[in-house]
Amino acid sequence: MEKLTVIIPTYNESHNIEAVLKSVDFADEIMVIDSFSNDDTIEKAKKYTNFIIQRKYDYSASQKNWAIPQATYNWILLVDADERVTQELKEEIISLLKSPKINEYAGYWIYRKNYFMGKEIKHGGFRRDRVIRLFKRDVCKYEDKQVHEEIETKGKVGVLKNKLTHNTYISFDFHIEKLNRYAWYQANDYNKNTGVLTPFHFVVKPVWRFFKHYIIQGGFRDGFVGLTLAFFQYYAVFTRYVKIWLLRKNIK
Repeated sequence: MEKLTVIIPTYNESHNIEAVLKSVDFADEIMVIDSFSNDDTIEKAKKYTNFIIQRKYDYSASQKNWAIPQATYNWILLVDADERVTQELKEEIISLLKSPKINEYAGYWIYRKNYFMGKEIKHGGFRRDRVIRLFKRDVCKYEDKQVHEEIETKGKVGVLKNKLTHNTYISFDFHIEKLNRYAWYQANDYNKNTGVLTPFHFVVKPVWRFFKHYIIQGGFRDGFVGLTLAFFQYYAVFTRYVKIWLLRKNIK
């Protein structure tokens, strides 16, 4: 049976940390990589693991790529603090770790069941949300992007049947702050490959993102929450280009 290291990145995750740690209690090793939380995340985490390391946060891919080589075991399951490994997914991963077939792939896509504002999101851009989270330490790393990074590997990637649950919502204001923070990250990622900024960037692209999410991908079927998410999609794109404009003007 292959052994497994779970990696959980954290920063002020007191409200999440115990639940996510309980959901990965089947792992042979659990690493918490913390960005110097100033709440009681660390104290709560110590109830479940002694493998807690801290590093100043730069951006997500940098943090994860720094942690990955420090895992003892070659197979890694990376779980964010706002995610949970369900019993069904746990059993599937254990079964896979016992099978020689696991090494036919360098990593595995895992679909996510997303919840927002207390509602499961079944449509819109989140309907087929998936991430590579089970992967080999020595042949996988995150692409060097400041936001929405994904695993890079030259090996084949399989797909697991069962899903992670994902509840990113804390409060409306918190989510707006998160979108603003991510917009700065995206501005840095997109700036070099974005030409002259025009109304196309500030009007057409945000409106298209709203229309795609809400109409084409069926976000309207999720009711008011679907409308809210479609607005957030619009806001994220618009704010990205505003912050590219600000970067170029050297304005914060």
